Amino acid sequence: MTGLLDNLLSGLALGSVYALVALGFVVIFKASGVLNFAHGSLLLLGGYLIAVLHDDLGFAGALALAVVVTAAVAGALDRFLLQRGEPDPHAAHVQTIVTIGIDIILVTDLSRRIGGDLLSLGDPWGDSVHDLGPVTVADSRLAAIVVSAVVIGAVFALFRYTAWGLSLRAAAEDLEAASLMGVRLVRVRTLAWCLAGALAALAAVFLVAFPAPGLERTTGQIALKAFPAAILGGMTSPGGALAGSVLIGLTEAFVVGYQSELHVLGEGFGDVAPYAVMVLVLLVRPTGLFGARGAARV
Repeated sequence: MTGLLDNLLSGLALGSVYALVALGFVVIFKASGVLNFAHGSLLLLGGYLIAVLHDDLGFAGALALAVVVTAAVAGALDRFLLQRGEPDPHAAHVQTIVTIGIDIILVTDLSRRIGGDLLSLGDPWGDSVHDLGPVTVADSRLAAIVVSAVVIGAVFALFRYTAWGLSLRAAAEDLEAASLMGVRLVRVRTLAWCLAGALAALAAVFLVAFPAPGLERTTGQIALKAFPAAILGGMTSPGGALAGSVLIGLTEAFVVGYQSELHVLGEGFGDVAPYAVMVLVLLVRPTGLFGARGAARV
């Protein structure tokens, strides 16, 4: 029972962090139709900024600055490298390919700066733990669940109650009709990229916190595990991204936790499990768990 509860809490913590990253994928896709393969490098950028700034600014100051800078970089990448005039849904496939090139450039530069080091982000939780009944849980995991829940709730409120959220939903339904109704598509899209960058920087804190060893040059690849979560829920569904992230997080935690019983599947199957779940779900529902009929298949 203890092992079950431990895996459950680990899966929820991991899923909550994946949800921050998956929401970034979904917001960008809703606003521009682009699958942002540079999302992992933005996460790595945010983590790197916190790591190099926390000694001078403290953790809170470094986190705030990293979130702002990463959001600004994401918005600038879209505004000056991807957009050409008014948003064109037919250009989304080309822009998706461009994000692969952007990712290569960012990862190459950041990997050169990080080298073979493991960088600490100076988070206030350290390696402290708490006992919740029979289960010992790292404070970083509890913080991940709480902070992610608050931030995700704020993002959903942004979607529901702000003019930008209404414009984003209108643009996701029909770009041309939204434009004719006076929606400023360029601004909606740029702000969506900024929001996704901010979420990625925040997610970096919890992905490299204890019990993870720290930030390394391959940390950005972890963001790709949130990609199946976004696809599982349906790329146009923020709620689906949340559900898919929890499913992926629980799957990975339980596969790793019961690796000895699943040895027939091979060592390291936990790294493959999210993609295996994605394939199985898409065989049944090609548009994802919450994808609407008529949505583009992913």
